[in-house]
Amino acid sequence: MRILSLNVNGLRAAARKGLFDWLPESRADIACFQETRTQAHQRDPRLWERSGYAAFFADASRPGYAGTAILARHEPDEIETGFGNPEFDSEGRLVGARWGGLWVFSLYVPSGSQGPERQASKDRFLMVFPKVLERMASRGGTILAGDFNIAHRAIDLKNARANEKHSGFLPHERAWMDRLFAESSAFSDAFRKIDPDPGRYTFWSNRGRAYEKDVGWRIDYEVITRDLVSSVRSAEILRALRFSDHAPLVIDYDLPGFS
Repeated sequence: MRILSLNVNGLRAAARKGLFDWLPESRADIACFQETRTQAHQRDPRLWERSGYAAFFADASRPGYAGTAILARHEPDEIETGFGNPEFDSEGRLVGARWGGLWVFSLYVPSGSQGPERQASKDRFLMVFPKVLERMASRGGTILAGDFNIAHRAIDLKNARANEKHSGFLPHERAWMDRLFAESSAFSDAFRKIDPDPGRYTFWSNRGRAYEKDVGWRIDYEVITRDLVSSVRSAEILRALRFSDHAPLVIDYDLPGFS
């Protein structure tokens, strides 16, 4: 089973850059998109249906903002949107789908880079979301794919020291990731089970020729419950594909029921 995660930075903009022409070439069974920034009346289902995908969305109530989606080749048994928090459910931060005993979620953690008000919102999210993680852990068989807007360790961004006071690498944000991936936690970083090396980035700012200079951040993850760790087979960041300011993250799992 292949799961793709990508912050599309606007679904319509990514479509114009060829996302849906490439999607069948990716051979993804499930694609998790973040920052879709669309509502139902703005989407053309033919874009993904012609490639054999069904799509499920959690939209923000505010037009042109946030939003998540799951596209899948196999019809799921169940769809779940939101997690019971009005502030973040109104922004379309989470959508999940179940196939048998397997849950896959697309998550978009708020960014705090636009100022103190947005950082406060992000901090509220980080405060309430562990309860959601507890529920996911109790189910087992869960893959949480998405843009966490946090680089976990110094190897996950180009200029660690220079960013220690910047949103996305603040001490309390990194501590939150430490707890998420602690040995005592129910969750693991699927990419790092395959690739332990520094310089593996998924996001580059549009400012200062960051992509050209490879001044990047690894803020996109596939977080898995530990019962799935042995199923991880390969992981790749497709840096050359520029559908947005993020690169697609593709991870293959040895799980039944998908081909």
